[in-house]
Amino acid sequence: MAAIEDNNPKNPNPSETPRKRRPSLPELWFKDQQLKHAIFRMQQLQQAHSNSNSNSKNLILGGDPFSVLSDESLSFILSKVPISQHFSNSLVCKRWYMIQGQLIRSITLFDWDFLESGRLTCRFPNLSEINLAPACFRSCWSSGILMSHRLVSIHLDSEIVSDSLIGSEGVLGSRLIDRGLKVLADGCPNLSKLALVNSSEKGLGDLAEKCLILQELEIHCCEDMSLTAISGFKNLQILKLVGCVDGLYDSVVTDIGLTMVAQGCRRLVKLELSGCEGSYDGIKAIGQCCQMLEELTLCGHKMDGGWLSALSFCSNLKTLKLQSCQSIDSCPGPDEHLGSCPTLEELHLERCQVRDKESTKALFLVCESIREISLQDCWGLEDDIFRYAVNCRRVKSLSLEGCSLLTTEGLDSVVHKWTELQTLKVVSCNSIKDSEITAELATLFSVLKELKWRPDSRSLLASSLAGTGVGKKGGRFFKRV
Repeated sequence: MAAIEDNNPKNPNPSETPRKRRPSLPELWFKDQQLKHAIFRMQQLQQAHSNSNSNSKNLILGGDPFSVLSDESLSFILSKVPISQHFSNSLVCKRWYMIQGQLIRSITLFDWDFLESGRLTCRFPNLSEINLAPACFRSCWSSGILMSHRLVSIHLDSEIVSDSLIGSEGVLGSRLIDRGLKVLADGCPNLSKLALVNSSEKGLGDLAEKCLILQELEIHCCEDMSLTAISGFKNLQILKLVGCVDGLYDSVVTDIGLTMVAQGCRRLVKLELSGCEGSYDGIKAIGQCCQMLEELTLCGHKMDGGWLSALSFCSNLKTLKLQSCQSIDSCPGPDEHLGSCPTLEELHLERCQVRDKESTKALFLVCESIREISLQDCWGLEDDIFRYAVNCRRVKSLSLEGCSLLTTEGLDSVVHKWTELQTLKVVSCNSIKDSEITAELATLFSVLKELKWRPDSRSLLASSLAGTGVGKKGGRFFKRV
């Protein structure tokens, strides 16, 4: 079979030239070379943007979404998390560990090596409050004996042979304490509150040089000579000195130390002396130099007789607190030499011996202008002793708690003299009976702004258990089967 020829060629008429194709619109656009470069650049940017979107999607699905945040933003977010979750947050990663440590402002130290090695200041560089007291004692952690005191709690060795539970052997040496304080001062210069034990003049000097904004200081095992450097704390406002603590450790703070405090800390607002010795001269120096002092607390003091009359030099004192004092003033002196503190407004006695009539009378004479009296668990507070409170005629608030020797008659004889009384609180004073309340005392109760009357704890317990069946015999409480 012969081959079939093509009768329709592509160009049937070779003499005619083919028509020229018109240029397309993109070709016209790309004719300009600069325009080509511009569009090519736009394509590159669009491709980069699409790649970043895909990377962000992959990051959200499988990576760390917080890596795009700055440290400041992440720190702000973690600062809003509850305190109970701070520890778990620090375990997420190293970055969170460091940022969470920077958010911590207050801490209590139990291991002194953690401070001396520099790990404390590296881990928590922004500390403002730190309690070093537990770490300053040689605690036997393997022992099951835990000694708890209102000042400190430590584990004791079962083979203690000395008269003191802690003694000088149970406290870290002053040189070791000073080295740790040097590291602390260099690493945390923004401290505002600090508690420490057995520091010497050198350690306090390093703190005063670096921690310029320190406002509250608590020193245990304090001695007179260690207080020579306390004048370096120019902004100190709250100071607590702990000298001798019976059964724990023995330190001596006398009028020499009190005079150093008075001359060096003239901006003090609150001062607490626990287990400190002293006399009229020491309290007088504090009153004359610390003219901004508003609150004075004496806890278990060992003051010599006559210190009460020095309170008249405290020209701005508003609150006086006596705690766990076996004696208020052993020899107050004549009444005409006592003077008074006209700015004093509050008097608080807690767990104090008030059996001595002369010292209690002298106390109320010095505090004759007070507006508020609080007596809690005071031993020996009988009717005759409480009647000395009549000298304080401007009292507006009276709180009695745990004064078992005071009777209804003794209370009635005093409160009727206080024409400005507005608040009365009587709790756990078992000698005060509801049945002995007179008509005049009942009338006084009706005009008070605030009254809390629970003198007999036994009657309160009986009324609260009424109808519950508690206290009945077993034959009435159980049913026979």
